[in-house]
Amino acid sequence: MKTVKRQTYIDKVAPFIDSNLIKVFTGSRRAGKSVMMQLVQDELVRRGVDTDQILSVNFESRMDGMSVSEEMIWKMVRETAKGTCKRVYVFFDEVQELDGWEKVVNSIQIDFDVDIYLTGSNAKLLSSELSTYLSGRYVEIKVYPFSFKEVVQLTEENNMGVDRQKLFREYLVKGGYPVLYNYRMTFNDEMLYLNDLFNSIILKDVAQRNNIRDVALFKQLVVYVMANVGNLFSASSIIKYLKNEKRRLSTETLYNYLDFCKSVYLVNMIQRQNINGKELLSSQNKIYLIDHGMRQAVYGNNERDINQILENIVCVELQRRGYTVTIGCIGTKEVDFCACKNDETIYIQVAYLLASEETIEREFGSLLSISDNYPKYVLSLDGFNLSRNGIVHRNLIDWLLD
Repeated sequence: MKTVKRQTYIDKVAPFIDSNLIKVFTGSRRAGKSVMMQLVQDELVRRGVDTDQILSVNFESRMDGMSVSEEMIWKMVRETAKGTCKRVYVFFDEVQELDGWEKVVNSIQIDFDVDIYLTGSNAKLLSSELSTYLSGRYVEIKVYPFSFKEVVQLTEENNMGVDRQKLFREYLVKGGYPVLYNYRMTFNDEMLYLNDLFNSIILKDVAQRNNIRDVALFKQLVVYVMANVGNLFSASSIIKYLKNEKRRLSTETLYNYLDFCKSVYLVNMIQRQNINGKELLSSQNKIYLIDHGMRQAVYGNNERDINQILENIVCVELQRRGYTVTIGCIGTKEVDFCACKNDETIYIQVAYLLASEETIEREFGSLLSISDNYPKYVLSLDGFNLSRNGIVHRNLIDWLLD
């Protein structure tokens, strides 16, 4: 199987190659950050960089990362620099696994002629240390699991017939983690992989790192959040649910647990915004998943809860395209997504099918309540155009393939 080139990310990092800025790829485990590092190395070689100028270390690998110290890493860069007498391109994969990584990266940048690339799977860990030691000297590039467009591209490159409707139904269920598309697996094997990945993130990246004692309670909370993806979030309702399950959790601990999930790129917490006043609202945000396929493996019912999953797909796609996303509120009505990028703002409503006049009035009505002239869209899986009153109706699959 071929590996998708992920040209969008190459285009994002290309302007910063050979600059003094440290390039940091962030995102969830197995989202494709390591592949991105290899793709950047391929791009460097294409530009004429010799392979002996490239130093790559994966700190999750027993071969590369076992018992490696800051001093050993510094010496490895020094030896590479001596051997080439040219600029050294340094690639550190899952750098958060090296204690004191931020100090050695800082010293390497000062001591040698280097161009540095990092990946990491813990936003909280990375952000605090990046801001402390590398403030103003790095650029972050967020790597997401495959978009539907990338899934179609990979399928086409592998000379497989592409039935986009069928492919989207598969994507709706299993999500976009790259390994599911780079290898041939049965559906049961795919779900086993996603379940194992979920448990690895819960146990290794969250529970162990944050000393969570009641892992079963934490996992139960995450599954509840997955079940309610796209619904208004209420701390009191979650605590009440857990109380009914004979489990106790304080509000403070609940928010800490959600923060842990955000830090390992498991969930998105999307704030609500008053469209008229533009201020952000602190109460009742919504939670979406970085990848909806893990929900199928852990909780199930993606096809049954298709409205929730379609919203999740659109939310992540907007973020993948570089938008800052909020939930819009205007009076008593709600707009699924307000998306802003530079001076551009768009409003989006998401529906499964516009199957009745009542549904059409509901989805278009919220957008009609907005008085500004920014573009407004209704996305659904309908195959015909229901645009009206300046609001554009688009097929959701076509929009994903833009």
